[in-house]
Amino acid sequence: MKIKSINLIAGSLILIFSWGCSQGILDENPPQLISTESLYTSLAGFEAGLNGLYATLRDEYETYTDVEMPAGMYLGGNDNMVSNHKSSYGYNRITQVWGDANNPLEEFYAVTFIRLYSSINAANTIINQAEERTDVDWSGGGVPASDNQNRVIAEAKAVRAWAYRHLSYGWGDVPIALEESLGSNIRTDWERSPVKVVRRQIISDLLFAEQHLLVQPAMQGRITKGAVQTYLAEMYLVLKKPDSALYWSDKVINTPEYKLITERYGVNKSKPGIAFMDMFVEGNENRNKGNTEALWVWQFAVNTQGGGENLSRRYHASRYYDWVFKGVRPLTVTYERGGRGKSRQSLTKWAIDLYEPKDDRASNYAIRKFFILNDAAANAPYAADKLPAGYNYGDTIWFPSDEDISVTHSQVMNWPWSRKADGGNPDDLSADERYNNIIYLRLGETYLLKAEAQYLLGDLQGAANTINIIRRRSNASDVSAGEINIDFILDERSRELVFEEHRRWTLLRTGKWLERVRKYNKNGGQLVTARDTIFPLPQTVIDANLTKPMSQNPGWN
Repeated sequence: MKIKSINLIAGSLILIFSWGCSQGILDENPPQLISTESLYTSLAGFEAGLNGLYATLRDEYETYTDVEMPAGMYLGGNDNMVSNHKSSYGYNRITQVWGDANNPLEEFYAVTFIRLYSSINAANTIINQAEERTDVDWSGGGVPASDNQNRVIAEAKAVRAWAYRHLSYGWGDVPIALEESLGSNIRTDWERSPVKVVRRQIISDLLFAEQHLLVQPAMQGRITKGAVQTYLAEMYLVLKKPDSALYWSDKVINTPEYKLITERYGVNKSKPGIAFMDMFVEGNENRNKGNTEALWVWQFAVNTQGGGENLSRRYHASRYYDWVFKGVRPLTVTYERGGRGKSRQSLTKWAIDLYEPKDDRASNYAIRKFFILNDAAANAPYAADKLPAGYNYGDTIWFPSDEDISVTHSQVMNWPWSRKADGGNPDDLSADERYNNIIYLRLGETYLLKAEAQYLLGDLQGAANTINIIRRRSNASDVSAGEINIDFILDERSRELVFEEHRRWTLLRTGKWLERVRKYNKNGGQLVTARDTIFPLPQTVIDANLTKPMSQNPGWN
């Protein structure tokens, strides 16, 4: 078990919350001689600080072990993603057995919780410095200095809201920290703020950010106005204010620069494919490459200092290269085939079977269901496939998905996967890392939030019309007003957003997590209880609050 080193300073909760503060100001390995006082004196210094802040976010798709990534807490163990690997530790193991494995001592929770507060503290530092310092040269970019200042604060507040969004869904009541940590303000008496208060803080930060952020990202990887408006729509759904959710989703949808991808574009435009999947192809993800649907794209780059890498392919793509079929392992790992996966969490059979046959989102371009056996020329520069008995090059070899992944049928090597996970380093396909940019939030989700708001307001025809816009771009049949209910909307979200949306948060927000996990997840879902709808507060955090008791979530006391 390979675990990355983290600073858990049990003597002070504020130091736990501010873990990574000095690291997060610039990038992953900042020069030690650069301090807050010397960095934050100009717009360029604040841009560097923001770059470091965004670098802390990428941890979500990176790893603290060789098989886990924090994003798995939001993506996996739900109705559409099931464990396909017998893990001995981490969240993937929890989703198989629940019970006593889901406990406050689980290190995975502590790592994720602390990383989120690391991002919060880095954001607080930028906000406080930008708001309070009077010696900053804010000039640059051909805009008024005040615009630069407000935009910097807005980006940091948007990231702070992003972190508290995760915390409020995952743990409910959590401490609110709005000041940068200094040696003079160390605290060991933190209190958990009610989740409603946390969400009011999220909305306050988002409303400020919405006023001052740009429609287009200030730099590649930065959050946009549309992303913030989409998060506002979601938060107002959480607060049961669908009229406000409709207002904010319409703000995004009616912005001319944001458009659904309905035509082929980009690096594979001349190759066989579908418009829906073009945005996920390496080289097409960013808005400046034609992705008008993107609201927020996280940046990764191979062989680039600070470029980072992510584990999404290893986490989800199947181990097709280990599949023994008719006595041979027929399939060679190639870049076109998505690289080398480990299928820690795979699609449930329910998620695969959810589409009608003509839906592009169910095609082999979107969900890998088969391969064509290739000779050396077709696989070049990689080796030829090995032919099973009775097969020839050019034949199709299918992945069967008739028997669901379950307690007795797991570690399935030839299971279909979402090709949103394809990619890697073509020069080292055996490596775990993937370097594609990740589309973190896109307009398709905004449309589905709008449909949910319309449904809750009783406008079933309006909800159907909105959903049909999404469905038509993938050649799916129109739905009628009579078919619209919350389960249909959740089904459509899976069809559109599988392996993208924070599915656990969506199901918790709609009150459907427990029901649907039990119904559709056959490898652990039968063991889920009401207690598991919220994570236990890490015991490390409770123990560090030395001078005031901190309560645990119900069920773990």
